Formats: sequence, C-alpha cells, structure tokens
Amino acid sequence: MFAKITATPQHHNTTTTVRLEPKDLYEKLEFDKVLRLLEQECLGEPGRVFVRNLPLLTDQALIEQQLDEVAGCKQAMQQGDPLPIAPYEDLCEDLRMLQIEDYVLPGDGWKRINTVLLTTGAMFGFFNPDRQKAFPTLYDILRPIAFDKALAEAIDQVFDENGEVRPDASPALAGLRRAVINKQRELDKVFLSLINSYRNKGWLTGNVESIRNGRRVFSVPSEHKRKIRGIIHDESATGRTAFIEPEPVIEINNDIFDLQQEERREIWRILKELSNTFRPYIPQMQAYEGLLLRFDVIHAKARLALQTNGCKPKILNTPNLGIEMGRHPLLFLKHKNTGKEVIPFDLTLHGENRIVVLSGPNAGGKSILMKSVGLIQLMLQAGMLVPVDEVSKMGIFDKIFADIGDQQSIEDDLSTYSSRLANMRTFLEHADERTLVLIDEFGSGTDPKIGGAIAESILRELNHRRVSGVITTHYSNLKMFAFKTKGIVNGSMLFDKEHLSPTYLFKVGRPGSSYAFEIAQKSGLDNKILGYARKRTGESETAVDDLLIDLQREKKEVEDKLLAAAEREKQLEKLIKNYESLHRDLEYRRKKFKLEAKEQALQEVARENKELERLVREIREEQNLGKAKMLVEQAREERRQLETNVTELKNEVYESPAMQLKETKKSEIRPGDFVKMRNPDSHRGPTGTVESVDKKKAVVQIGQMRMTVHLRDLELAGEPLDVRTTASIQSDTISQNTAFETKLDIRGMKMEDALRVVQDYLDQALLTSTSHLRIVHGKGTGVLREAVRKKLREYREVKNTYHPAAEDGGDGVTVVEF
Repeated sequence: MFAKITATPQHHNTTTTVRLEPKDLYEKLEFDKVLRLLEQECLGEPGRVFVRNLPLLTDQALIEQQLDEVAGCKQAMQQGDPLPIAPYEDLCEDLRMLQIEDYVLPGDGWKRINTVLLTTGAMFGFFNPDRQKAFPTLYDILRPIAFDKALAEAIDQVFDENGEVRPDASPALAGLRRAVINKQRELDKVFLSLINSYRNKGWLTGNVESIRNGRRVFSVPSEHKRKIRGIIHDESATGRTAFIEPEPVIEINNDIFDLQQEERREIWRILKELSNTFRPYIPQMQAYEGLLLRFDVIHAKARLALQTNGCKPKILNTPNLGIEMGRHPLLFLKHKNTGKEVIPFDLTLHGENRIVVLSGPNAGGKSILMKSVGLIQLMLQAGMLVPVDEVSKMGIFDKIFADIGDQQSIEDDLSTYSSRLANMRTFLEHADERTLVLIDEFGSGTDPKIGGAIAESILRELNHRRVSGVITTHYSNLKMFAFKTKGIVNGSMLFDKEHLSPTYLFKVGRPGSSYAFEIAQKSGLDNKILGYARKRTGESETAVDDLLIDLQREKKEVEDKLLAAAEREKQLEKLIKNYESLHRDLEYRRKKFKLEAKEQALQEVARENKELERLVREIREEQNLGKAKMLVEQAREERRQLETNVTELKNEVYESPAMQLKETKKSEIRPGDFVKMRNPDSHRGPTGTVESVDKKKAVVQIGQMRMTVHLRDLELAGEPLDVRTTASIQSDTISQNTAFETKLDIRGMKMEDALRVVQDYLDQALLTSTSHLRIVHGKGTGVLREAVRKKLREYREVKNTYHPAAEDGGDGVTVVEF
C-alpha cells in the first residue's frame, strides 16, 4: 500500500564532548538562562526535551553545518518566508504501543500521528526548486528521506480535520450512521407527539425532556409518574422530578443503542485495520518525528538569533579569541525594549597572545565582559548564532573552565578561598592548549600579598600550558607579570575620570586602574578618611599603575613599528623579485627581436640569391665568367655571415644565464608531459600535451591545435583543465591543407578556459581560410554566449554573427562568417 523507506534524517550529536568545570558552569555563565529562552521557542515537547540537554560540539564541520542551518532559517524568517513548522506532540509512547501485535491505537494517538504527518508534508512541500536553491543547507536535511503521502491519505480516509472518525470511513459505518439518523428521526417524531399529549394533561415539568443513561426521557413531576407507562431511569435530588422513558420509545431507543454498539465495533475494526497497516512503517514515522525535532530546534535557534542579533562568525579549528562587536546576549535582551544601549566590545588577540589580564574599576564591566566571552563560546559550540560581528574569528575549545563568584561550601567545609584553590587545582590537572579559562577576581579571598603571589604562580603555569582565557584582577603584580610575559596581555575597562563613571569600553594592550579613591570620593566618603588612606597607601601604588600604562603604550608602539617594518620588508622582497623577473623578460624580448630581424634579413638574402642567379645567367650569356665568380663568392660570404649571426643570437637567446630560470632540458620533456610555449608570457599562454618526441622536436596538442615544435621553445607546465574539443594542425607553420573542423563545442567549460579555446580556434580558422564556423555554447544563463560574442568583436575579419533556426540549435549556437 505504501512505499517503504529505511533512511532516517541526520540527528544531532547527542554526546557532549566539551569538559566543563565546575559542574555548575552553565549557571555561573548564565547559559542555563539562554537554554530556557531557547526552550520557550520550541513548538514541540521533543524539541524542548532536547534543548534542555543541548550538546556542546568540538567538530568544526558539524558546528559550521548547524550554524548554516540556523542562518538559513533566520534568513527565511527575515524574508517573510518562514518554515511551515507547527506545534506537535511526542509519538514515542504511541509508536511503542503500536509495535505490539494486534494493539489498536485509540483516536487521540492517531491525532498526534496525523499532526506529525501533516507538518512533515508541509515541510516537504515548502522546498520547491526556488527554495531548494535559496536554502540549500535546510533542504539537505530532507534529502536522505522521502515523504510518503499515502500514510497521510490513509489517516485522512478515517479521520476528519477535527480528529473525529469520518461517517464514511467504511461502507458499513456509513450504513450504521444512516440507520442511527433514521431511528433518531423516528424517535423525534414519537417524542414530539407524546410531548403534546402529556403537556396538555399537565404531566410534564417546564424542562420537558432530558438524557439519562444515554437515553431520551421525560421530566415528570413525582405526583404524575404513575400516570405514564415506561421505565424510570432516575429521580432528582429533591425527589420531586422523575425521569421516565415512555413505553412507545423504549423499542426505538433500544434499536438506537444496538446500532451505536455496532458503530463502536465497526470503528474499532477500522482502527485495528489502520493500526495493522501502519505497524510496518513505525521506523518511517520515527524518521518523520526526528525530522520535525531537528527543524524545531533549528527554528527555535533562529527565532532567538533574531532577538539577539545573532550572526555566524568565521570558525577556526584551533583555539582562538577573536570577538568583534560582541555583546552579552541576556543583557542585550534586557535593555532591548527599554532602548538602553549595550556597549559592544572587541576582544581580538594577535600573535602569540592567548590570555587577557583584565583590570579596571569595580562596576566597570570586567565580570560582564568575561562572562560574555564564556557565554558566547558556549552558544557557538551549541550550534547557535552569537551576538558578534560576522568578521569575528572564533576558535573551538575542548575544555571550558570558570572560577566565578563565591563558592563557599558549608557541606564540604570549604571557605571561599579554599574552594577557589580547589578549582585551581582541578584546572591545572586538566588544562591544555585547547582549554578556555575564565577567572573572576583572581587571587582574592586571602592576604593580598600572598594571594597575589599564588595567583601569579598559577597564571605562570596556565600560560606554560598554552591555555586561552580572560582573567579579571585588581592586583598590580599580575598586571606587571602580564606586561613582562609572552602569551599574556593586559586589558582594561576604561573609566571617565571627569565624571567619575565607568564607560564600559574595553581596550586591549593597557592595564586599568581600580580608581578606588575616586569612586570612594564620589560615594560621599569623608575627605579626612580618604586623606588618611592616601597617606597609608603612599604614591607607589598609583605610580606602579601609571608606569605600567606608559610601558604598555611604549611596548605597543615598538611592536607596531616592528610589524610595519616587517611588512615593508616583505613588500620590498616582492618588488625585487618583480624587478628581476621583468629584467629577464626584457632582456629576452630584446634578443628575440634582434634574432627575428636577422632571420628576416636571411630571408631577404635568399630572395636576393635568386636575383643573383638571374644575373649569373645573363653574365654567362655575355661570357663574363670572372665577374660571375666574384658576385657568387660575394653572395656566399654575405649568407655565411648572416647564418653565423643568427646562430649566435639563437644561442644567446636560448642559452643565456638570464634565461636559465625558464630553460627546460630537452631530456626532461617526455610523451604525456604538459608543456607551454616558452616566452615571457608563458604563464598566460595555453597548455598542451606532448604526444611524441623525435630528436629535437616534439608533437604537441594545444587545445584544438596539433603542432610540431622545437624542444628549446617548450617548458614544462602544470596539468590544464579538460578541453572537450579537438582539431589538428601540423608542422612548425600550420599546414593549410590539414582538415579543419568547423564546429566547436565549449559547453560545460569555465569562462576563462572557454575564451582561451575560442581564441585559439578563431586563429586557426583564419590561418586555414575557413569561411564560416559554428560555436556551440549552450543556452543556460546566456553568460557564455555573451562572452563569445564579445570575443568575436575583437576580430576585424569577422563579417557577421547570428543564431541559426531553433531546430539547428537556436540561441545555443553562434554562427560566424569571415
């Protein structure tokens, strides 16, 4: 009845390969809140269950694929052409029960199955040819399976749009339904007659009739219940009303009851038959449900991306921090409706730098920025578009560790500082070059001097293990360590000294001050207290921060100058190479021009020899032999001199040191090699194949032409693109007598290769005095046709071009007349 399929859609990877420390890292970075937002966007319970345990991925190809799918879905929404996905329910229990032999699935189960089938059918119908091209990554999800309309049609034959069994689900059911309707009409007629009779006698209440035990009954006051013959089915709570089925309708009600029982049995039989029919197709239904689950998750991610302005950054298969215009997604959503701006940040580390030591005033945004980095990374590796600029270059991490907030534990008898040291021990045990470490208020919780020293030692070890990370601190020794150590760079949250308020702007390359005295003064703390504190602190603390800032600025200037100098050196090397190449080419051209001039002179001498022979004949006729010998010897001497000059020039052109970089030894060229004509523009010339080598010459097939060429005029080349057309031209100069094919087929070629073949073909046609050509380029988009017409306009010899009749190719062929 139905076409079986065995293929199933590709499901998400359900295993989390990223190691997370501590176990509540999702809560620390607020990723759990993002997952709850994503869950709210899902349309089905299976999607919501999947999102609660959304896996983190480390495979670049899989991350790219999921991001492309979400980006395609987002694009469809923005274009007002969203996927036709609708709410659906879990089929696991229904399909599990349906696997039991002879089990009859009830109507509610069929409603759920029908919803999945209808939505799946709508998804397949959505991807017409235009949408297949517009959203290829989404269409690829459907490719492995085919939708069987017969399954949906089978359910449609049994159930209507409201999920009720159709009256005509079977001929027997249709007959039973008609019989029930007829009996009900008969019952209505009898009831109406009895109502008029009993009402005239005053035996009925105001409600007249009711339903009891599924049968129509009269509402009769208790004092009249003995006056009506029939069955008493019930009485009111007060006992004042009796519900009586009158004797004339008992038989009709019995008939209706029997018919309804038969109707139920027929419905059960229909559902059993439908269940037996669907049982072999349970895997297919599971595939459809998996398909909806996948599209549901993609759809939810796309809707959340629209809310957070999520984009797909460039993905690197190595650990990398390269966020441009990043925003905390939850903070962005919070202030989106209020119109409050969320300041974006750029966190891009260059060179060997991998760790940022972030400092600055309290409430300046250090912790938010650090959490943003971690949260954006989690979202990315969960296949979600992230609130960054598309030019961002984000890497992939196998481990993500975070130490944030107060982790004091009464149960484990750990203080705040002890718990942080326990985290550091775990980090150091497992950290490697594919680890992202996020630490807030590094070194705090104990004596600043000792805590700072321990923090510096831990930072030193983490850097040695080449981890990447963002670490916030107020400790000057960590800022100084970051300044002196390769792989670590200072960063700061800028502060408005004039208004004593944070700007929330982030800057890489300079440490930040805590501005504790300025903030304390703004808060209204007494100047006397602040004055005493300043004396106790001394000027050294502020001096260290100022010195660090100056040193960092100078270091940055030196690094920028070194980078600029290195770049200029690269450019200079390129210029020198270009100059040397141009010089070699110029020298070659000069000598080649001189050689051609000499060869032309040699040809002139040959013509003069003919004239000389004529003169000799005349002289002989005049019997002046002495003069004849003198003229002959003079001509021979001139010819020998020209031949000597030509030979010297050939040696100079082909064997000079200037051409050694281009020269190819004759023994290196063998049949089957790919070669080009050796000249200064050989890198732009066509590539041919050596068919045979005979002494100093080789037979070469170049495009449509076959020619015999001196080995000294050839050089080895890379393999060219395949060319579909062939022709034949022989000898050093193209033979005029060789058969020439007047039809050229360039369909399927790339533009650049096609134009090169056309040019060679036109040149050959002109040499063979061909009067007309046919170039077959196909219709397609017309791009290749226009390119051919443009190339033809470069030849003044072309008299006319036109397209033949439709039966001869029409717009897919261009006829050329010379």
